[in-house]
Amino acid sequence: MLKGLGGLAGLGDMGKMMKAAQEMQEKMALLQTQLDEILVEGESGAGMVKATANAKGVLKGLSIDPSIFKAEDKEVVEDLILAAIKDVQSRAQERTKWEMGNLAESLGLPRDMNLPGM
Repeated sequence: MLKGLGGLAGLGDMGKMMKAAQEMQEKMALLQTQLDEILVEGESGAGMVKATANAKGVLKGLSIDPSIFKAEDKEVVEDLILAAIKDVQSRAQERTKWEMGNLAESLGLPRDMNLPGM
């Protein structure tokens, strides 16, 4: 009757795969939302300039110690701001990778597996 479909056992396996794929999709959507809310902080100049971003790397805040506001230090301040932003973006990328590893492990996959959508 159903010889061309490989028997009914194959259909059960397909159902399990579809359920696992749906579960992974739901967890990925939840993680995407969480990455918007997770905040990381980067800094430069021994903490004189601090940048805050979400785990997706979107800059959310910038804090500058007022002691660095001198006209003759303009280029130094600009460099410190750029360094803090680069630092927070790097930390955001690391956090996203860590969160994705947690998700992969929860699905029984290798931690370093690149999941789609990231």
